[in-house]
Amino acid sequence: VQLQASGGGQVQSGGSLRLSCTGSGDTVDGYAIGWLRQAPGKEREELACINSSGGVAYVADSVKGRFTFPRDDAKNAVYLQMNNVKPEDTAVYYCSTCWYGIGRYGYEDLGQGTLVTVSS
Repeated sequence: VQLQASGGGQVQSGGSLRLSCTGSGDTVDGYAIGWLRQAPGKEREELACINSSGGVAYVADSVKGRFTFPRDDAKNAVYLQMNNVKPEDTAVYYCSTCWYGIGRYGYEDLGQGTLVTVSS
């Protein structure tokens, strides 16, 4: 499956934004989907892995309680709902497939990212 994140833009600190991850070549139905981000000058950060039934297998402490990850397989989409955003959430956001094994989560098939800029 080829994945693409969309919906980025500028948002003020404390605001909300919803990103979408859609699939082409195959639907997202049946795939565990991950979200990652990379801020300028920083390493890529793994945010979440959402299993195929919509359960959140992993979520990073940095976004826990602020970001949620609903999925709607009928619309071939998994979402990243960003609430109470902070300037440090400024980054390019990516979605991917994800898996768990050998004591860690893995992320593959990263699609084109979308830029989120949070202003203070």
